Amino acid sequence: MSKEQQKNAVPPFSRYQKFAIFVLALTQFTVILDFMVMSPLGDMLMKSLDIKPHHFGLAVSAYAFSAGISGLLTAGFADKFDRKKLLLFFYTGFIAGTICCGIAGSYPLLVCARIITGLFGGVIGSVSMAIIADLFSIEQRGRVMGFVQMGFGASQVLGIPVGLFLANTWGWHSPFLWVAAMAIVIAFLIAAKLQPLTKHLAVQQDKTAFTHLLHTISKKDYRIAFSATALLAIGGFMMMPFGSAFAINNLGITQKQLPIIFMVAGLSTLIVMPLIGKLSDKVDKFRIFTFACAWMVVMVTLYTNLAVTPLWLVVIFNVLMMAGIMSRMVPSTALVSAVPVLRDRGAFMSINSSLQQIAGGIAAAFAGMIVVQKNKFSPLEHYNTLGYIIVGITSLSVLLIYRVSKMIKNRSRMQPEM
Repeated sequence: MSKEQQKNAVPPFSRYQKFAIFVLALTQFTVILDFMVMSPLGDMLMKSLDIKPHHFGLAVSAYAFSAGISGLLTAGFADKFDRKKLLLFFYTGFIAGTICCGIAGSYPLLVCARIITGLFGGVIGSVSMAIIADLFSIEQRGRVMGFVQMGFGASQVLGIPVGLFLANTWGWHSPFLWVAAMAIVIAFLIAAKLQPLTKHLAVQQDKTAFTHLLHTISKKDYRIAFSATALLAIGGFMMMPFGSAFAINNLGITQKQLPIIFMVAGLSTLIVMPLIGKLSDKVDKFRIFTFACAWMVVMVTLYTNLAVTPLWLVVIFNVLMMAGIMSRMVPSTALVSAVPVLRDRGAFMSINSSLQQIAGGIAAAFAGMIVVQKNKFSPLEHYNTLGYIIVGITSLSVLLIYRVSKMIKNRSRMQPEM
């Protein structure tokens, strides 16, 4: 094999690495499903709880804000414990919060339950990312992100349709209890099979958690990556909370047809995500990201301006739009994961996740103020305005991810990844 071929060769996964991908993907599946199920339940919740769009936007953002605050509070401690123990601790809290959502009997109690779920669930993604960065080289992470983020597609193919079926049959509480039951099984699997991850403990230099937090925030390279993640989150969160309400009240889709849209779109991501992951490892990650952003901009602009549309066409638009939205995340997440050095990974991922959640919460609340609905059954107004804002934000995110990509390439020329 020539030197050029060796350079371009993609390292294979070991048996244990495959297991780690599997269990982290399952973990992400339940966390994403818990969050994502709020969107298809949106129309049902607004009608059953007699709340306005801005109230629902606050219910969605409550999770995001609490997750963001939790991540910042735990960032200083994130590199001072075994990552497996951290994952189990926060996953257990997430399960408890999800159960609270399942037994909430009113809007205020639901908001409180979402806050509890966010306090724990929002940190799980950052711990998982730190584990991925510890176990996999940068040449492998595109494929890893492709598989782990299949949790998003799986939640739409399996989770959301089943969740909607449960909600239509037994009420909106039942999907949360179902998610909690699955998460309990996965928690036992993590406890039994995932190996401790303590290598980072040997290279810690900061004496206190607060010092470690300040040390991480003070690095310019890290701040660039944080800004890029925040912009990506804003672009993703703005449309999502009102997706089902827009489909039902503007596009003419019925509650029974809604699962079909989510299922087909989710199936498409199960195909697209691993493909994008492989391309990200073989081709330049920034190029893949830029193409995905361009595709997303076109599809979001078209979709948010649709009126009453046949089901088959709505399905096609959703598939094409989701392909762009999700294809951004694989290469961008792989690039951002390469920014921190080993001793800072836990804190970096926690802060990064926090900013992502807070930015998403602001986006959801902001979207709730822009979107207007005159009564329970009237079309949403100004939904296309969200699309135009997303176009501008996506353009800015391309510039920041370019800086992240350039930073990583410059570093790899000077020294190997730590």
